[in-house]
Amino acid sequence: MFVQDFIDEYERYRIGAEKALDQVSDDALNRILAPNGNSVAMIVRHVAGNLASRFTDFTRSDGEKPWRDRDSEFDEGPFTRTEIMQRWNSAWEVCESEVGKLTDADLTTMVQIRGQNLTVHEALCRSVTHVAAHTGQIILLARILASGEWKWISIPKGQSRQYNQNPTLEKRPAR
Repeated sequence: MFVQDFIDEYERYRIGAEKALDQVSDDALNRILAPNGNSVAMIVRHVAGNLASRFTDFTRSDGEKPWRDRDSEFDEGPFTRTEIMQRWNSAWEVCESEVGKLTDADLTTMVQIRGQNLTVHEALCRSVTHVAAHTGQIILLARILASGEWKWISIPKGQSRQYNQNPTLEKRPAR
């Protein structure tokens, strides 16, 4: 029951990010809007690197893998949509597979991230929060960079009353 909540939240953020990514042109994926800022491509690469590292052998090895090159996740590129989406999809497959194997009884099992002991529950809370923060960045950048009319990812402005009569985004995400 509790593990399913994490699975659902990961899916909600994945869907939100992907709906935003769909609205950004290939050229805009690598655009950096501020000094020392990140492009959408950088953030996608970073989230993918983090998920792949954290969830590969999740309960059996440290979540910060020696093969991860975090700094390169922020290289300016340019990167193609195909390149970043391959990383993104591969990382999500690892996350979904490993979290999908967990049971509620596993939530008190200890794991390590950068040599620090955490319960699985703590590690999942940190991870889903990390994904949420970066999903917000992806959505904001996508909104700024989008060409054409923006397709709302959550409740459109001025439509809260209508949404509240049929709140479809409150539990399991719909693709």
